[in-house]
This record gives sequence, structure tokens and C-alpha cells, in this order.
Amino acid sequence: MTGPRCRRKQRPSGRPGPRGTRAPQHPTPDAGWTARRAAGAAGAEARGRDLPPQRKPAKPTAPAKGRPERGDFVQLPVPIIQQLYHWDCGLACSRMVLRYLGQLDDAEFEQALQELRLTRSIWTIDLAYLMRRFGVRHRFCTQTLGVDKGYRSQSFYRKHFDTEETRVNQLFAQAKTCKVLVEKCRVSVQDIQAHLAQGHVAIVLVNSGVLRCDLCSSPPKYCCFTPSGPRCFCRSPDYQGHFIVLRGYSRAAGCVFYNNPAYADPGMCSASISNFEEARTSYGTDEDILFVYADS
Repeated sequence: MTGPRCRRKQRPSGRPGPRGTRAPQHPTPDAGWTARRAAGAAGAEARGRDLPPQRKPAKPTAPAKGRPERGDFVQLPVPIIQQLYHWDCGLACSRMVLRYLGQLDDAEFEQALQELRLTRSIWTIDLAYLMRRFGVRHRFCTQTLGVDKGYRSQSFYRKHFDTEETRVNQLFAQAKTCKVLVEKCRVSVQDIQAHLAQGHVAIVLVNSGVLRCDLCSSPPKYCCFTPSGPRCFCRSPDYQGHFIVLRGYSRAAGCVFYNNPAYADPGMCSASISNFEEARTSYGTDEDILFVYADS
């Protein structure tokens, strides 16, 4: 298999610039898929909704009573874009991030997917290459530089493990040459909060069967998207990989804010830090987190 293209496209003038490990299945898309995806994406975006930008806190030496200190509360205006299929949550998250950065062009995005050969099997390393393709500064942190062979026995990975193992390992091997920043490291909640406090965002791989939104109606708490609509995996003992976009946190409430591409309503989601940590460190995620920087 030939390696991925590493050419970085020049950002058009005037355009503002301010780690799963996968979602399954890798057959070649049927004829007309790109056109349907582009049309569906427009509708999905229309169903999503943006929250208003965060109001900047005042600068007194002593904050008013009850007002959070700077850095204690962050809520970034990341738009919500719904995924179209059961496998493209990572692509929907990438679209959210690029739109937040002011760099999303639908035609260019579809071209990038074809150049990078991103179809129905999306791993975190694929999203890192996608960010590089758009010239976006990033840092992919993971616990495994390649494919963990232990995942072969997991139902989520088993069906396409053999065909994907070679492709994904090759992407890791070529990352440095292609200027895709990958690090084997462990990330703390404090590291994540410091990143978000600077106005940056992150795409995180979680076990959707564990992650629980405290703002969504219950029951059910929808975890993933299927062709027939949202489906809850909350009672499933098996790992279910899913990508989300981190957009903020509240130290006082002890929670993180995120966008779940599985559905557009009710909007922004929130989970306790303990639940978020359990979901993102579940076996199967490799603790993948893709930090994306707004000053790209």
C-alpha cells in the first residue's frame, strides 16, 4: 500500500486562522457517496446549533462574589455538526474543529478525504493527518504508537482488524516525515484544562458505553448514531469507540463540556470529570487525544 500524501496545501489568503481509535468499516464508498455526504452535511449543520461566544470576564483585582476566576470556567463557541452515518463521528468532529478555526470549506474537505483515502474506518491517526492536511497545528497523544494487537479479540475491532493493522501502522511510521506530530504520553485533566483555557480545542476518543451526559434527557442517554437513529450502548459491556470534541470545563461544577456528533440536540453536553476520565481511559481508546490549536 502506498503511503499517504504529505503535501501541505497553502491556506487561501484572507482565510482567518485564530488522539480509537476508530469508527468501523472500511469498504470503498458506493457511487455518489461523496455527493450524498456533502448534501447530508449541509442538512446536519442546519440541524445543529451554535452557542453564543463566551462573555469575557472583567479584570478587577478581586472578582465579584460568586463570579468564577479567570480559568475556572471555559465554554468555547464550537459549532455542533451531526454525523451522517454510524462510522463518521471522527469526520464530524474534524468539521466542527475546522469551522471553529474558520477553515472549513466543504469542497476542500471532501477532496482531503479522497486524498487521504478516508472512507469507513477512521482512526485517531487519520484525524491527525487530516489536521496536517489543512495546515492546523496539532499534537496527537496516545499510549500506543501503532495498533495494539490485543484489540484483535475485541468485537469493535475484530471484523476489519487484519486489513486495518497494516494501514494504520504505516501511518504511524510515516508521521514524522509527513510532519504529523505524534507522542506517546499520558495526559492529565489539568493538561486538558490548560489547553482549553487558551481557547484551543481537542478531539477525544471515548468509550461511548461509559460516557454519560448530565444535560441529556434520561432515559435514554444516546451514545452513538446508527442509520436508524441514535442507539444507546449504555448497557453494553463491550467497548464502543466514539469521538467527541472538548470545548470547555467548570472547575466549580467538576465537569467538562463537549460536543457529541451523534446528535445535534439538545446541544452542548456535559459530563463529570470522573465519568469523562473513565470513558477516555477505557481499554480500547489508547487514551487517544488530539490537541488542536487555535493559533494555526
